[in-house]
Amino acid sequence: MSSVLQTVDPSTGEPTATYEGWDADRIETAVARAHAASRAWALVPVTERAARADRLAQTLREHKDHLASLAVAEMGKPVGEAEGEVEKSAVTAEYYARQGPGILAHERVEIAGAQAWVAYEPAGLVLAVMPWNFPVWQVMRFATPSLVAGNGVLLKHASNVTGSALALQDLFVEAGFPEHLVTTLVIADADVPDVTARLIEDDRVAAVTLTGSNRAGAAVGSAAGRAAKKSVLELGGSDAFVVLDDADVDAAAAAAVKARFTNSGQSCVCAKRFIVAASLADAFTAAFVAGVEALRVGDPRERRTQVGPLARDDLRAAIQRQVEESVAAGARLLTGGKPVPGDGFFYQPTVLGDTGPGMPAFDEETFGPLAAIAVAREDEDAVRLANATPYGLGLSIWTADPSRGVALARRITSGAAFVNAIVASDPRLPFGGTKRSGYGRELAAAGIREFTNTRTYWVTA
Repeated sequence: MSSVLQTVDPSTGEPTATYEGWDADRIETAVARAHAASRAWALVPVTERAARADRLAQTLREHKDHLASLAVAEMGKPVGEAEGEVEKSAVTAEYYARQGPGILAHERVEIAGAQAWVAYEPAGLVLAVMPWNFPVWQVMRFATPSLVAGNGVLLKHASNVTGSALALQDLFVEAGFPEHLVTTLVIADADVPDVTARLIEDDRVAAVTLTGSNRAGAAVGSAAGRAAKKSVLELGGSDAFVVLDDADVDAAAAAAVKARFTNSGQSCVCAKRFIVAASLADAFTAAFVAGVEALRVGDPRERRTQVGPLARDDLRAAIQRQVEESVAAGARLLTGGKPVPGDGFFYQPTVLGDTGPGMPAFDEETFGPLAAIAVAREDEDAVRLANATPYGLGLSIWTADPSRGVALARRITSGAAFVNAIVASDPRLPFGGTKRSGYGRELAAAGIREFTNTRTYWVTA
């Protein structure tokens, strides 16, 4: 088991770097070192662990340009968004530096005749299988709270962002975390399922987290279940963006463009299904399509670019299939609908109208610049359409009456509900999904406690 990994610039389709995949002996050495580092780190006081997170925030900002340039080169993220991703990671590190010790503090419980408390103690070494679409943020939002909690990290990042993964490993060391506490495993795609399964079974690995596809999540979740180990899965999404009949059409349409086409549409929490009240459908569609057609598609290194390439050519082919099959099923192509001619993996920002259940653009996760509009007869129909999905990650509702929006949100299954705002993650709030969007939570207090042993102490004199 040893092969070559190659990264490719999505804006040109040309290779950028090659890396030698690790064999079994090198993986074993890495796991042994990471396990030892994790055990030692668990004994470090939480205040000191939190202080390293504070230094991590500073180190991220010092290396912002380098990390952003890697994201641009490896997965095609527009440079302004790449820089924002690094800053968001730094803000999250600062949050856990300040709040982590308090969240992890002992919780006293009043029991007559005894001293009792609940402690949040390190779980151990955690395996993290991470995706390419936010090569810095996806890692940092898990790793930072896990490290403050006293754990170690084995990182299996997506192979097409291997340069980013290795840079992050070095970044943690520069920020003052012990060597080997965060270890990047360089494993070729063909070897990942077998290696991941073996690592989950390994007694030195305490738990596993995955952000990625439902197929990968099912494999990791089942392996963790067989090993009776904790797992957190953040999987796909097909978020509904619901526009009620009293909404501000122009504001909702402008927000919808941003909600769908951030990161070139390659995000689990991008709004994907736009469910619009019948009385506003024509006005919303016209404004939305105009906004989409105004988007600047181009070189992700140019600051004016709003939509870059897709990360891989197979992702572009998947979007093309979803468009063609949806149109064949009765959807109307309102704009876009084709690959951009020339080099790289670019695809035209695309909007489909008259969509609904039974069409790929509505039923499947669309991971790219494709939006599907469906018309709701009334609120009950909007609830039906929003719930007509196997996913349950985020939800955005637009209305002049926030209480109406909250009441409607309670009837739609999701991990988060935003009223008159775009769905986003924030270190102060838990993040995660329901149904086929996964389970467990990242960020906030829930995220730092996910990979701790919630331990009961009862002491009598």
